[in-house]
Amino acid sequence: MKNRLAQFLIVAIVGVFMVVATTATAADTIKLGVAGPHSGDLASYGIPTIKAAELVVKDINAKGGVLGKQVELLVEDDVCKPEVATNTATKLVSEGAHVVLGHICSGATKAALGIYKDSNVPVMSPSATNPALTQSGDYPNFFRTIASDDAQARLEVDFALDVLKLKKIAVLHDKGDYGKGLAEFAKDFLEKDPRAEVVFYEGITPGAVDYSAVVQKIKKSDAEAVIFGGYHPEASKIVTQMRKKRMDTIFISDDGVKDDTFIKVAQKYAEGVYATGPMDVSSNPMAIAANEAHKKAYGADPGAFYLNAYAAAIALLNAIEQAGSTDYDAVTNALRTKDVETPLGKIRFDDRGDAIGVGFSMYQVKNGAYVELK
Repeated sequence: MKNRLAQFLIVAIVGVFMVVATTATAADTIKLGVAGPHSGDLASYGIPTIKAAELVVKDINAKGGVLGKQVELLVEDDVCKPEVATNTATKLVSEGAHVVLGHICSGATKAALGIYKDSNVPVMSPSATNPALTQSGDYPNFFRTIASDDAQARLEVDFALDVLKLKKIAVLHDKGDYGKGLAEFAKDFLEKDPRAEVVFYEGITPGAVDYSAVVQKIKKSDAEAVIFGGYHPEASKIVTQMRKKRMDTIFISDDGVKDDTFIKVAQKYAEGVYATGPMDVSSNPMAIAANEAHKKAYGADPGAFYLNAYAAAIALLNAIEQAGSTDYDAVTNALRTKDVETPLGKIRFDDRGDAIGVGFSMYQVKNGAYVELK
């Protein structure tokens, strides 16, 4: 009996020590969640963010970590779908993420933000551009290292009217938070300008195999150009079908299309397409170093939103360091009040969560690559 009691006490004590050790181990890391499409059609947008986070964390950990603790990555796939993103957010919160880098698509981001908000988790996206994410005031826990769609749509419309001197424009979107939101801004800007006429406006069904019906409508509208709000899978099909019908209608789109995957899929039909995207910061020394680190680690050039993600990872971890803790109020205050050097330049965030000094440029596909237009 005494032996059994002794064994029981030993097991109980060991169990307590294991719980304490596990808790101590968990508390000894800073957990950075990374959420986005890591599989599916839009994986080319999400995977560069994982790689950016890996490189930033590797560098910071080699220098001693954050607040003397190593940074741990928690990576979860949301496939850019709102219904999946809620599960992704719930899992990251349950795993103890202190901050989250992501999500990538605006719809998925919006679906997940409430979960993070209720759990006091700061979130920063390198690519979610829907204006309401910051402008509505509904998500004080949200920040981004990319400008919003109203600025992007403004640039597209100004380029169409001031540079290309167009008058008749069709506006399309993919019915999503991102694409439709951008298209509505573009349509509004065009309708308020006496120089322009919106001759056709419609939403398409994403994932369709054939868009010949909408292409025919564009042709009948006599549009000189199409402004499209959406992502590269649909854009590549629309452009390809337009060109096969020998339509020379100009195609202008957004950062959801300014991706090398669009060029790979549309091939020769991508030539001449215009798209807005984050400003070229390739001359920034930190951007040069970040790009070289990617090439060295992965043997390839980085993909879409890589530098925006790299900047976001640095900003989030720097805010924890500046705050002296992972306390939500302290970290969000640091993001809004402390400047941080990034590949995008020196940035901090305004009261809404938008990065100050970050904007868009216009690009065009020339000889099989996107080139920034000066």
